[in-house]
Amino acid sequence: MAWQLHYTSARRGPTGRAGFQFVAETPGLPDGVRAGVTPYLAYRPPPDAPPSPDDSELGLFPVSLLYDRVDGRPLLLRCRYLGRDYSGRFGNFFAHAVVAEPDELEGLRPAELWRAPHWAPLPASGAVLDPLDELAPGAALDPEALAAWLAASGPDDPYALLALLVDAVAGVLERGHGRVVLVADDVELIARWIAVVSYSLPVAAAARLSFVTYTADPDGAAQRLVGTTPAVWSAVRHHAPHASAFDLREGGADGRASRFARTVAGCWRAADFGGLDALGELAPLDDPGQEGAAALLALCRGDATVTAGEEGAAAELLARHGSGIPGWVWRDLVPGVPSMGLDLALAVHEHAPEELRDAVLDGLIAGLAAGRASLLTPDGCDLLYRHAERLRAVPGVAVTVLTSVARRHRGRRIAVTGELLRLDGAADLDAALREVWDTPPSAGECADLLDAHGAHPALAGLPSRTFTRLAFPGGAGLADPATLLLAGRVREIMPDGPAGRDARVVQAYGTAVTADPPRAARALAEIADAGRTSRQLAGEAFAGAARRLSRRPPEFRAELLAALPPPVRARVAQAWTAGPTGRGPVLGREVRERNDLVEVVLRLRTRGVAEPSLEAWARAAAGRWLAGRQLDAHLARSPELRAALRDLLAEGGG
Repeated sequence: MAWQLHYTSARRGPTGRAGFQFVAETPGLPDGVRAGVTPYLAYRPPPDAPPSPDDSELGLFPVSLLYDRVDGRPLLLRCRYLGRDYSGRFGNFFAHAVVAEPDELEGLRPAELWRAPHWAPLPASGAVLDPLDELAPGAALDPEALAAWLAASGPDDPYALLALLVDAVAGVLERGHGRVVLVADDVELIARWIAVVSYSLPVAAAARLSFVTYTADPDGAAQRLVGTTPAVWSAVRHHAPHASAFDLREGGADGRASRFARTVAGCWRAADFGGLDALGELAPLDDPGQEGAAALLALCRGDATVTAGEEGAAAELLARHGSGIPGWVWRDLVPGVPSMGLDLALAVHEHAPEELRDAVLDGLIAGLAAGRASLLTPDGCDLLYRHAERLRAVPGVAVTVLTSVARRHRGRRIAVTGELLRLDGAADLDAALREVWDTPPSAGECADLLDAHGAHPALAGLPSRTFTRLAFPGGAGLADPATLLLAGRVREIMPDGPAGRDARVVQAYGTAVTADPPRAARALAEIADAGRTSRQLAGEAFAGAARRLSRRPPEFRAELLAALPPPVRARVAQAWTAGPTGRGPVLGREVRERNDLVEVVLRLRTRGVAEPSLEAWARAAAGRWLAGRQLDAHLARSPELRAALRDLLAEGGG
């Protein structure tokens, strides 16, 4: 129900006194309501109104309809100027207040009550007013009539004005302070515009939009939407620079409105009240997602003018409200996914009902295939990779997605390689695989690739890259069991190509560093003679094998050298004498290494084999006094080797 109160200047009111007072009210008025209404009870005529109007002029004074809230209850207050009071003085007015329970306005916009039938033209003759069981709107401001009025409003563009007005009202509602001022000679025009704005808002937002159709004090009004006359505004506008003012007499407006406001205006232009309801359903006016709501509605209707920024707002709205988005939105969005920006399309896929996600994914892929694959983000690539089988029909998109995933997730490179090899018609598959395997595979990864895809031509170079990487530095990883297993697998699958030849070098390295001297010599000779093998691989394998063999006992090394062809023996000798043992030793370890290598030279001589570079090095190393003493002690238990050392030195003139 709703309670009524009448207020005017009377000779004798219910309390027996004279002057302005409540002269009638509904019994049972809740506590505090009368006091809450009192501050709103004021009416001052416009400054250009006749000071002593006759009865024919009173109808020209603007009627004030105010909407606000008092202690949580809606207050509707209609004031009209009466002229003289009981004493004959001018300045009297009649205020008719209606205070309702909150649910009385459910589904109703307060502006609809502009010409409601319950408004009394004059104070009641008695002091008791009936309660209002229903607040029935007036017939003058229904949406259809307002749409027709806007369409016939003259040569200026009322829809541009409406868009800017909606933005201004949205701003004050979001901020929670400030006001928007409407200026016109005719209060009926102001009431119409207030009604249009109210219908442009969701019902809940309209319930929060306080307004007054006329006030002589727009700068002091507490309402968010305030009507006044040109005479009033010209007198006060310089004192109210913070207020947004719209002169309704001009009809048009300058400025750029938001997508939301332009959409509202477009709905009015087309008398599309369903569109207005849809906007309200997607986001309230003061919701940060109002731009996203307008963008979503535009996208649902196939509007191609939605900007990237507006799509971003729509994506944020989907993320914030998720399952709260109405079902019709998802259904209408799906056909437009191919032309959406990637971020919005991903947001639609993430938040859409499960039964629509396949269709969204198909649209997303179709859009990327149309030339937008370069816009893919890591998150987008990860999503599409989870549906890699769908990408096989669009190899250009698939390559972009798969290479992105492989770069960022090394553990997926083998699976990605498989997907790339399954593509039919992918341009430059070799370049994609080079990107995936920019860092060569490990021995285990390479073996897994061979097991899965055999001797695929696109993979032919990977084993050689793996072997070369494992060879540095100095053959460090070539003797690992996984490397040797890979070499055997390569020779089984691709024995005759470059990878097969490199695999033989790897196997030879494994033999050289583990076998007895005769087999090690043959393996070392094979590495040295690997003419068609990767130069880096063969070089590192030979250097690494020579270095590891240099740690063997002198007897082993001498037998190894004896079994090597002279050119290979000279190369090993160069490797062995290039280290610290070729200089004057300082550390005890270096002394031992020098002594062992001299012993190798001497044992080689006893076998009847000479390596000139080694012998020259040994003469130089042993010819120093201290070195001679140390070598003499080292060879004390081998008279034969001591004799060989004397012969070596004698040949050099030492």
